[in-house]
Amino acid sequence: MSITNTKIVYGLYGDDDDLLKAVKSIRKQGITIDEVYTPFPVHGLDKALGLKKTRISDLAFFYGAFGTTLASLMTWFIMNHDWAQDIGGKPSFSWGQNMPAFVSIMFELTVFCAAHFMIFTYLVRNKMYPGAKAKNPDPRTTDDKFLIEIRTADVEKIKNVFVETGAEEVTVKGDVVVEPSVNNLVQEA
Repeated sequence: MSITNTKIVYGLYGDDDDLLKAVKSIRKQGITIDEVYTPFPVHGLDKALGLKKTRISDLAFFYGAFGTTLASLMTWFIMNHDWAQDIGGKPSFSWGQNMPAFVSIMFELTVFCAAHFMIFTYLVRNKMYPGAKAKNPDPRTTDDKFLIEIRTADVEKIKNVFVETGAEEVTVKGDVVVEPSVNNLVQEA
């Protein structure tokens, strides 16, 4: 097993347009971007990063279908099988004849199941369960800054790329402080 000298280099940007330009420029140079942290969703960032379409919407459909099925079975069991009632002289002989009365229940349970199961799916998929440690390397990205993370063995090249693309600050995890450049602050943590 060989040990490589891989460092994590962070480039901090102050504007989402600058971030998008930097991502496109970095990807054009063939450099792999490991992660991007933003305070809000940036339109077009997923395409600029070359991410595939997420399949989470497929799960939302199945969760909704489960909710519809659950509502159908629940209304049939309650109104036809378990506690059939003669309401207004109209007996409930079959679920199909009375289904229009249950559309609102089916809709509500469809939305309820899809929404609640999607919450759990999102939290589990992003490892945001209770007690999970924060993975955000810079707390300013929750306010007004944008951060690109690149793992590399060629630290100097990546630092230069960040500076060329307009990074306000470049940080290398695990190294010592470097003097700031002309327009950009380069610091090491």
